[in-house]
Amino acid sequence: MSVYSKTNNAIPLTPRFPAIPAWFFLVVILFLPSPGIYAEEISPSNTIPWYQRIADYQIKCLGNTLAFAKNRGTVWNYETGIFLKSIYMAGEKTGRPGYFNYVKHIMDYFVNADGTINTYNPDDYNLDQINQGKLLLTLYTKTKEEKYKKAVFLLEHQLETQPRTAEGGFWHKKIYPHQIWLDGIYMAAPFYAEFAAIFNRPEGFDIAADQILLVARHARDPKTGLFYHAWDESKKQKWADSLTGCSSQFWGRGVGWYVMGIIDTLDYLPSDHPRREEIIALFRALIRDVTAVQDPETGLWYQVLNQGKRSGNYLEASASSMFVYAIAKGINRGFLDKKYIPAVTKAYAGIIRYLIKIDSAGSPHLTQICKTAGLGGKPYRNGSYAYYIGELRVTDDLKGIGPFIQASLEMEGLRK
Repeated sequence: MSVYSKTNNAIPLTPRFPAIPAWFFLVVILFLPSPGIYAEEISPSNTIPWYQRIADYQIKCLGNTLAFAKNRGTVWNYETGIFLKSIYMAGEKTGRPGYFNYVKHIMDYFVNADGTINTYNPDDYNLDQINQGKLLLTLYTKTKEEKYKKAVFLLEHQLETQPRTAEGGFWHKKIYPHQIWLDGIYMAAPFYAEFAAIFNRPEGFDIAADQILLVARHARDPKTGLFYHAWDESKKQKWADSLTGCSSQFWGRGVGWYVMGIIDTLDYLPSDHPRREEIIALFRALIRDVTAVQDPETGLWYQVLNQGKRSGNYLEASASSMFVYAIAKGINRGFLDKKYIPAVTKAYAGIIRYLIKIDSAGSPHLTQICKTAGLGGKPYRNGSYAYYIGELRVTDDLKGIGPFIQASLEMEGLRK
């Protein structure tokens, strides 16, 4: 059984495994695109898993350490972090040391012997700058090099002193006072939980859990169960509702960041932590509500989640990849019921069919990625529907590539 890209390159994605019940294959058949339209004789190169094809092509494009840094503007940031995390995960899956070495070489471009980080400014109090630090935790665990540990504690000190709301929620950035964004949960909560596990700092578990649940108290819409992109405690921002403080739209990637942040934090939150079951219940409810707005035809998700048929809205790759990752990982870890297998299988097939394009050289590209979306700072970033659909769409942006590689890895685990 195979899923095929619309480019007529046949990519086997669902090999048969006896341990999987027969009903699973029946469900998958119902949701796969017709092989009579897209199928072609399978070539040996197309038996390579999607995560490996995408990872190898991106490494080839971005080049060695200096070339990568030049392409990325030599800036320590969350985009580099999610991409390198996905490359490391691919290395763990394949056992290919080149992936780990690639990650280490690029990280060493940023991290100095004394633990300082090139281009990182702790005084910005920017949660986005924490995300790449997850690789510091990985590298320290693997190598025990002291410079990584020093750099980790530099980032942790930022979080210790991060400006907060009255309830203890991290401001997204110092330049965005009193504001909590969904993005920040992915950037900081898994880092703090992993930090707590490695360095025996149990208070880090409490802080990570509190951040996740505080967002749920303020940013969740009681009618749809979806989450608004941001919440302003002061209710003074132009994009904020004067009564709730919430922004007005359910931005796909924003919710994607949040569900990824939850499922990754659960990797480290102790099984007996008093808030763990509450967080799992929150995750289950949000996945239920996210799948309720999944496009029934393609299996994908829209840039603005609940307005799929509205003019200008479009199927967006980074959010779709994030939801596939979170749902597949949730099933693999036992947090989600297997009833979500059809939804996540259809979504993954939809990304490959509708959003991956193969160029004339046979190289894969992930399309329809929202380049950026934020609130405030510039007048046009007003949080309106028109704003979200008006931001630039790009191809092969790392905010889409990283989640897609991770989604592909989890789908491999799901099939086994």
